[in-house]
Order: sequence, then structure tokens, then C-alpha cells
Amino acid sequence: MSDSKINTLTASSVADRFFRYVQVDTESDPSSSTHPSTEKQKNLGRLLVGELLAMGIADAQLDEYGYVYATIPANTDKTVPTVCFCSHMDTSPDCSGKNVKPLIHRNYQGDDIVLPDDPTVVIKRAEHPDLANQLGNDIITASGTTLLGADDKAGIAEIMTAAELLMTHTEIKHGTVKILFTPDEEIGRGVDKVDLTKLGADFAYTIDGETAGSIEDETFSADGVSLTINGVSVHPGFAKGKLQSALKIASEIIGSLPKDRLSPESTHGREGFLHPVSIRGGVEQVTLDFIVRDFASDQLKAHERELEHLVKTVISRHPGCSYQFKVSEQYRNMKEVLDNHPQIMEIGLEAIRRVGLQPLRRSIRGGTDGSRLSFMGLPCPNIFAGGHAFHGKQEWVSVQDMESAVRTIVHIAALWEERA
Repeated sequence: MSDSKINTLTASSVADRFFRYVQVDTESDPSSSTHPSTEKQKNLGRLLVGELLAMGIADAQLDEYGYVYATIPANTDKTVPTVCFCSHMDTSPDCSGKNVKPLIHRNYQGDDIVLPDDPTVVIKRAEHPDLANQLGNDIITASGTTLLGADDKAGIAEIMTAAELLMTHTEIKHGTVKILFTPDEEIGRGVDKVDLTKLGADFAYTIDGETAGSIEDETFSADGVSLTINGVSVHPGFAKGKLQSALKIASEIIGSLPKDRLSPESTHGREGFLHPVSIRGGVEQVTLDFIVRDFASDQLKAHERELEHLVKTVISRHPGCSYQFKVSEQYRNMKEVLDNHPQIMEIGLEAIRRVGLQPLRRSIRGGTDGSRLSFMGLPCPNIFAGGHAFHGKQEWVSVQDMESAVRTIVHIAALWEERA
């Protein structure tokens, strides 16, 4: 099927799917030890499996850990690598995902968008430069009291719509296409229980990016640091010269962190950072959790050494106190893997061109499921899903950008067959 024919395929159902999916509460929970972290994520998984089965995708299934697996069979005699498209079902715990009320703002004309359930929440064009590219398009938002869930239910809706197009338009030749929907990506556990043998893919693309036309082959490398401070607890009425409050020591450490560098508030581009994300405890003992990020994996160790030196300096001023400093690897820059498989990016870039967009090759100041999948043996860049302002009440997505993402997915499947 020609490029122009693929570009005329109707992807209008993507918005309807998206409306259905965002109304299912799938917020993940970092404090939970279960897999998935919240059972309600399976509610969306069951809905998706039902829709996949209705398309004729016979092996669609939801497993005990909340993963959805499905296969679109090949319709070509060529030997084609098996390609997977992946998105995550959970929404961020940073903002409520319960009772989402999606709204569509048709024929956007450049005004600020006031959300009706809380008029103090305004999506201002001056603060969202990508809105300048949306004139005449249809913008979907939440109502002002929740996030929207475009991260990453836009990606799910796009993969589902592309799957239906591939199943119904058999003139589009493609190899075996796998679908994977994951839980708990937002809390860093998106592939903890994935079964790559069951999935059976050679390469993958997460559909979890932002601006239309963007494709990302580089992420941060990431570690976590858990710092435990042991103070000296004494009755406060008799504490003079004896009490060493772990809470106050922790505040000294946080207050001593660099402010004009190595901080999310003061870095951009390829600059890494140290970032305290939680504190818990009391006078006797406090645990501080940090995330450490940089595009160069070896720089993580330099940042961690700097943090521990700062801790030692503060602790030295408090006789009788001690600390434990534990580093855990979270994920690594997927570019280290993807550079060994250039065809994956070449096909992604060409698919975006065939949709009629200018490809935007970018790096992510964060991570995706693809970061870890790449190091697990499934090289996996990230394709745009079209959402913006993730994890908050100002989140939005363009219907037309979602339709472009659907066609990009279809082109990727067709290109792997064409070039086999």
C-alpha cells in the first residue's frame, strides 16, 4: 500500500478510544509492594484485551502482573523482524487520575484554555509554546481537577487504533507485530515482570513521547540513593549537649545541596542533577531518598561521590551520629544499545517523514520503559504520542497529533516489511 494511501486511512476512532481509556483510574502507587502496584490498572487491561479480541487478535491476554500481550500475525511471505509497540497503562501518582472528565476544544484559535471545573487552572499559550502549532486543531484536556492521562493513554489509543487498521486493511503488508501494554511505568517498575520470551519481539518502539514528529533514542542514566542518618535521641527536657536530631541533620544536608548547578531547577539540556525526592523519619533516624541523573553513565558516580562528601562533611559536625549511603541502579541511557542497531532509528525517522512531518530527533531528560527494555535485549526508542504538560492538571493532547502517531505506527510496520 502506498504512503499516500496509508496517510488517508481514517484514524478518527483514536479520540473515542482515548476518551474511554482516560476515564479508567489507573494511578500507580510507589508505596505498594504488589505487582501491579494497584489492582485497578487491570481494569484498563481487561478493557483493552476485550477490544483486541473483538478485532480478531486471538491471543490477546492480561497476565497476573497486569501486562497485556497481543500478536498481529504477519501477512507477508518475507522474513521480517518481529516489531513490538509498547505503551504504559498507569498514570502518575503526582496528580489525581480519578474521575477524569475529558473535554474537547475544537478548532483551537490560539486563546488561553480555561478549565471549567477549576477556572484557576489555565493552559496559557505563553507557557505552552507547542500550542502555536495547533491552530485549527482539536485539543483534549481534563476539566481542571485531575490530570488528563495522555501520558500514556494517548499512546495506548494510538497503538489500538493502528492495530485495528492493520487487521482490517490486509493490503498493508507487514511482518508479525507484537503489542505490549505495561503497568507501573510511572513508578519505575514498568518492566519488572515483563516476559520477553512470551513477547517474542526483536525490536520495539515505545509510543510515549511528546511533540508530533519527535523520536527519542537517548535517555538519562539513572541511579537512586537512599541515605539513612542516625542521630542521638534524648528527652528534650534534658537534651543540652546530648541531643543530635536526625531531622535537623537531614535539613542541613538538603540545605547544603548545590543550587546553581546539579539541581533540576537550575539545569537543562545535557546537564545532570542530584534531587531529593522524599524524607521520612524522626529525631533518632531519618531516611532521605535521592534520584541521580546524567546522560553519561560514568558521571553518575561523580555526582554520588559529591553527595557523599557533602554528607560526610555535615555528619562530622555531629559527634555520635552516623549514616548509611546505599546506591541502586535504576536504568541506563538506551543510546548505548540503540547505536548498535541503527536501522531501528532509520525506519522510525522515515516513518515520520512519510506521515508528512519533519522528524525531531531528541534526548529525554528522563526515562521510559524503553530504557530498561533496551538493556534487557529489546532495543527500543521512543516515538511521539502527542501529549504535553504531563503529570498535572494542565495536561493536553491534540487529536490531529494522535492521528499522526497512528499513521506513524502503521508506516513503521510497513517499512520493516518493505525493507526485509
